Amino acid sequence: MKRSNVVLFSLVFSFVLASCDSNRVFDTYKSVPNSWHKDSIVSFKVNPPDSTKAYNLFVNLRSTNDYKFNNLFLIVEMCFPHGKTIKDTLEYRMADPSGKLLGSGLGSVKENKLWYKEHVVFKEAGEYKVNIQHAMRENGKVNGVVELEGITDVGFRIEKPQKN
Repeated sequence: MKRSNVVLFSLVFSFVLASCDSNRVFDTYKSVPNSWHKDSIVSFKVNPPDSTKAYNLFVNLRSTNDYKFNNLFLIVEMCFPHGKTIKDTLEYRMADPSGKLLGSGLGSVKENKLWYKEHVVFKEAGEYKVNIQHAMRENGKVNGVVELEGITDVGFRIEKPQKN
């Protein structure tokens, strides 16, 4: 009997937390198998709800202690419905100088919400596609890291800007 109450409480609490996120417009993750191959592109298809409002865009990552770098380079490409494409190379700090992973979460998995773009207005109607690929290299080496370990999930989030 007590166990079922704990499970029920956990489900209700999770639902309440998720429903309190009133800024969320789109928020989804895709799992990365054992390691993230340099040629593997994580893609998200998005149909923004309003072409007149501005939104903030984020790349979300979940990482474990197997991630051995202090930073992370990503190539993020946004493909617009009518063919235009914007490609950005971004760098994020993933660990402090001692090597401790940054991010939120208890235990071995840390979650990072990384800024991608601010106050974006989706003026074109239709489906947008966001592609995310890692572009990591080790210091002093020309070739990129082929198999990046420690990233378990890659996500993309669109949210309404917070009102001041």
